[in-house]
Amino acid sequence: MRTADFDFALPPERIAQHPAPRRDESRLLVLHRGNGQVEHRRFRDVLEFLRAGDLLVLNNSRVIPARLRGRNARSGGQFEILLLEENTGNDWWAMVRPAKRARVGTQIVFRGATDNDANLRAVVLETNEEGHRRLQFSGSPDIRRELERLGEVPLPPYIRRTNAGEMREDRERYQTVFARADGSVAAPTAGLHFTPELLEQIRDRGVQICFITLHVGAGTFLPVHTEVLAAHRMHEERFALDEETACAVNEAKAAGRRVLAVGTTTVRVLESVAAQNGGKLVKNTGKTGIFIHPPFRFQIVDGLLTNFHLPRSTLLMLVSAFAAPDELRGREMILSAYAEAVRERYRFYSYGDAMLVL
Repeated sequence: MRTADFDFALPPERIAQHPAPRRDESRLLVLHRGNGQVEHRRFRDVLEFLRAGDLLVLNNSRVIPARLRGRNARSGGQFEILLLEENTGNDWWAMVRPAKRARVGTQIVFRGATDNDANLRAVVLETNEEGHRRLQFSGSPDIRRELERLGEVPLPPYIRRTNAGEMREDRERYQTVFARADGSVAAPTAGLHFTPELLEQIRDRGVQICFITLHVGAGTFLPVHTEVLAAHRMHEERFALDEETACAVNEAKAAGRRVLAVGTTTVRVLESVAAQNGGKLVKNTGKTGIFIHPPFRFQIVDGLLTNFHLPRSTLLMLVSAFAAPDELRGREMILSAYAEAVRERYRFYSYGDAMLVL
């Protein structure tokens, strides 16, 4: 398939700049795969589409304050740094802007919340093919300890902030209520709609809830640039699947019960592990670079709860594959549903509304 097949027009005002007043007050578009029927609901209505015996799988990765501000120790020039992946203690790959000024050997001094220089430095060790910089930090035994004090919420580039009050709100709202494992530099956004009360109501319906961990990387926002999908090189993300969740999923599948994934990140973990183990899940940790696009045969996931995604993104391609497993027509179904969502004034992207595909 061609990348251009996954393009669509979105009015800028449809891009959500702030979350809904309450997490579960966002809207919910329900797409029934069998007949293409669309329903327009509120997120809390997700209860009506769940049944006793279902297994709901969520991503419990926690977003770290991964955006840092620094200056060139020699020239005083300003840098914006987005931490991407930890190699070892105080050794990170990062996205640095402006990149052309972050040459190997450049020393960066970091600013604190009051714009005073913090006792934290980094030196650029090397660059890679993507233009990312490898940074060696000093001045702290572990840079992770400094992030709550020095770091900012790594909001995606389409969300703009002008004052500190808005950024304080993001500390809470750009994080799921069940986040536990530090490591993401972007939120697993499908989970942002859940409240503790709603999760309890879901359990009361006889729905089992379990978790995987996938640390979302900045690559999740990148559009596919190759002309055809087959030529795209997928970014890798770290994940962990524990024995409890693996057993729960295997038991649900064996009993004919539905497995519903919250977010494309959850789908990637479940389907990548299943692909390596003959359709079964086993305890596993590592990286996944699975690229799910039409046509794709899903072995685990029976329902998908997700947000509305960017044009030409791998996330949109995954949802299109899920709309019609093992076929190509899912693209038309999803783009038709997106067009209706635009007409109905749904809010798109990270802080936007949700979509349930059953």
